[in-house]
Amino acid sequence: MVLRHFFWAVSLPFTLLMAPPATFGQGTNVLLSKSRLPSVERKQALGVWLTNSPSPLYYDQQNIKQAVDELEQAGFSVLYPNVWSRGTTFHTSEFAPIEPALKSAGVTVDPICTLSKEAHKRGMKVVPWFEYGLMEPASAKVVQNNPNWVLSRANGDPVMKMHGKEMVWLNPAHPQVRERFIGLVVEVMKRCRMDGLQLDDHFAWPVELGYDPYTSGLYEAEFGIAPPRDYTNRYWMTWRRRQLTGLLRELRIRLEQESLPVRISLSPGPFRFAYNNWLQDWELWAVGQLIDDLVVQNYAYSLRGYAKDLDQPALRKAREWGIPIQIGVLAGFGKRTTSMDILKEKVRLANDRGYGVIYFYWEGLWGKHSGSEGAQYRKQVFKQMGPEQPSISKDRCHQL
Repeated sequence: MVLRHFFWAVSLPFTLLMAPPATFGQGTNVLLSKSRLPSVERKQALGVWLTNSPSPLYYDQQNIKQAVDELEQAGFSVLYPNVWSRGTTFHTSEFAPIEPALKSAGVTVDPICTLSKEAHKRGMKVVPWFEYGLMEPASAKVVQNNPNWVLSRANGDPVMKMHGKEMVWLNPAHPQVRERFIGLVVEVMKRCRMDGLQLDDHFAWPVELGYDPYTSGLYEAEFGIAPPRDYTNRYWMTWRRRQLTGLLRELRIRLEQESLPVRISLSPGPFRFAYNNWLQDWELWAVGQLIDDLVVQNYAYSLRGYAKDLDQPALRKAREWGIPIQIGVLAGFGKRTTSMDILKEKVRLANDRGYGVIYFYWEGLWGKHSGSEGAQYRKQVFKQMGPEQPSISKDRCHQL
């Protein structure tokens, strides 16, 4: 098995990672300058995330076929179906229970493989999206049966409220958590034709977590002291980032061993937030070739804020290294629907910088979250936009 050329960049000796700030900065700059990736052609993708919540799409094969038809007609080239939702799957799995609504509708619907089949017939790509990453409902059996797999705060509380639900985070440093997560990914990838996989901002280690007995013991075994009580301590943060990077590296190796598509897409938030709050070092992952493309979420309300996030330094660096970049743009969700005029401008701003666009999400295009513009109007405009750059007059720029 041939490993990627730049694994050494993410396997830095921990003595370097824990060095004083001046040394760390100088060493990192030298390493990154040696690890620049060759320039590659940047093809602008047009994609969309598809999910079960809230959407009836997954529970009827005819709905799936119609959706793929409509997306093809509008020029979409990549579909990102959610395959991992709140600790459940959309197939009979060795690692987790079936999503309840799909179980009621009938497992034979097989939404993920139906999407794969229909999309590939039309020349589209399918990238399974592991939306919930390392998160599980606090009530999940895997959590109740394996309490030592769960990260916790310094006060012992592991629960985080996400979308009104009580969730916990499984420990990316725990070998059994790694085995289960990688096993789940491999299982999904083997079921039907896929063109890679996508992780997002939930493939992470929340900065306030890491004081559970397992993690504390692991840290103490390495350094002879308990983890710092300040969860923003830079060396403590670096150590935890290193564990998350280790899981990503193991996943990549396993995909190679299984002869599965080794193309990992990451959909994080803006770099500084991801780095400091989720302990995701996607800049290092990009230069170390642990990820193959970036779909950076940019859900800013204002065009000014949106444009500012497009110009974040980490994105500019990733483009220099040659990694393909797409921007995640909110089409519509819940009570928030982005008008077509604003969407056109956001697409133009992304395309002008050489980035493609991935929309969140299917129902926000011309479905149940079409807003006041209505489904027919939005569908027509999306078809007019297609995979080409929308032509927007430059005088719109004053809105920024």
